[in-house]
Amino acid sequence: MAGILIYSDKDNLALELLTVARLIADARGLEVKVACINNASQSNLLSAAGVRVYKIENPAVIPADVATVAAALKEASGQLDCSIVLLSSNRRGRELAGRLAQMLGAGCLTDISAVKVEGEQIHCQRNALGGATVATQYIDGDKQVLVIVPRAFTPASAQDGGSIVELAVEVLPSRVKLLEFRAKDSSSVDIEEAPVLVVVGQGLNSQEDLASVESLAKKLGGEVACSKPLATDKKWLPEDRVVGLSGKKCQPDLAVLLGISGQVQFTVGIRDAQVMVAVNSDENAYIHQIADYSMVADLHQVVKELNDALA
Repeated sequence: MAGILIYSDKDNLALELLTVARLIADARGLEVKVACINNASQSNLLSAAGVRVYKIENPAVIPADVATVAAALKEASGQLDCSIVLLSSNRRGRELAGRLAQMLGAGCLTDISAVKVEGEQIHCQRNALGGATVATQYIDGDKQVLVIVPRAFTPASAQDGGSIVELAVEVLPSRVKLLEFRAKDSSSVDIEEAPVLVVVGQGLNSQEDLASVESLAKKLGGEVACSKPLATDKKWLPEDRVVGLSGKKCQPDLAVLLGISGQVQFTVGIRDAQVMVAVNSDENAYIHQIADYSMVADLHQVVKELNDALA
């Protein structure tokens, strides 16, 4: 039966893709199929979500070489009669999408935040004009690679009916030689997963003031993030803490925005937060217009008082 193929090397993202795939499959009368590559534990997890998993075990496919992953997925989509492939719009997923679309001769849309099936068309919502607006687009063709923003959909829950099937694919040996795996630096965090974010902007006076901000984030059970200039220009925080169009798109339960002016390149990465609290001494800062709660105040004094109150 013709189907939709989904793939992500991240368990939680694969479960989110499964939710999207079922939405499309129900409207189009397709079967959802999942590819798992050299990942037995993920195969078991996804089969427990009630879907047929095609388990690919091939030492020639290595995560460090996205080209081999794309080649494996091309073979899998052909064998399984899947003209639609869903991937996750993280850094590796976007690179994989471009390679796979080229191999398949398919149309490709990345950073999709919502989908709706209209007849034979899959309408996809994406940020446009640098995040200033949202456009609805679709691929006019049968072969499609759709790349979904992380956390835009709820992960699929466990249900009966899943199964695991071995699938053999032929992939040329990689020209990349994997020497070793190294754990990320202990200071590295995934801000996309944090339930609370305390985000600092250029209103922060000095790097030394980060200590009090980090203390506040810890008391709130969250993580510190920043606007792009603090990471790329001032080098006060690593680039994996950047929120915005050139960083990460986050959906925390609570976002505390300190010294953020509210440029669209930033707000596109945080506007889906459940609650936004903004502190900025400039009463005309745009961030005051989009926050749920805002204070025209000195962020350093507010941070001090919050730390004292939460002590």
